Formats: sequence, C-alpha cells, structure tokens
Amino acid sequence: QVQLVESGGGLVQPGGSLRLSCAASGAAFSFSTMAWYRQAPGKQRDLVAAITSAGSTNYADSVKGRFTISRIDDPKTTVYLQMTSLRPEDTAVYYCKANFRTSGANYWGQGTQVTVSS
Repeated sequence: QVQLVESGGGLVQPGGSLRLSCAASGAAFSFSTMAWYRQAPGKQRDLVAAITSAGSTNYADSVKGRFTISRIDDPKTTVYLQMTSLRPEDTAVYYCKANFRTSGANYWGQGTQVTVSS
C-alpha cells in the first residue's frame, strides 16, 4: 500500500520556523521526484519546492531563501521542508507529492496544516 504521511505542521508566530516531514512507503520512492505543495483557503494548490531523485531542487519565488527541501532515501524515503522566517501568507495546508516520471504516477499525502499568526 502506497502511503505518504506528512507531519510537523502547527501554529507558529511570524518569523518563526517549522520543519515538515513526509514519510513515503509502499513503492520505490527513491526513484521519484518529491515535492511540497500548499493550498490556502479559497486558493489553488501551488508548488512550494521539489527535489529530484538526484537531489536537484527548485523553489517557488515566494519561498526562495527561506525554505529548504531535502530528502533521505535509506532505508526509506523521507522528505523534509525546513521553513524559516515564516510569514502569515505562508499559512496553508501543506501536501507532499511523489511523481514517477517514467510511469506518470502521482501520489499525494493527506496534508498538514501550517498556521503563521501572532
């Protein structure tokens, strides 16, 4: 059974930090591109950051210099999103996504809420 399980969300004050985790199981996720997306109320789900199986990364302009995506693949794949200098506009549900380019398969986690507020 394929599963992506996010954790680490919560309430943080502006300027604070959080680290999100996404634990993947049930497939060979070491071969996949992993990504974090976020969706604020009433808005579309947008890409925050992505990391390929080779470790190449890309970020949304709004989070560059503040967020860092990383991954480990041994023994299982876990993807992290280190978020610093958080702003109220970072408030959203954050989702983990895995993409297998060769098959086109996509898998999503259930999401974790991040709220930035004083």
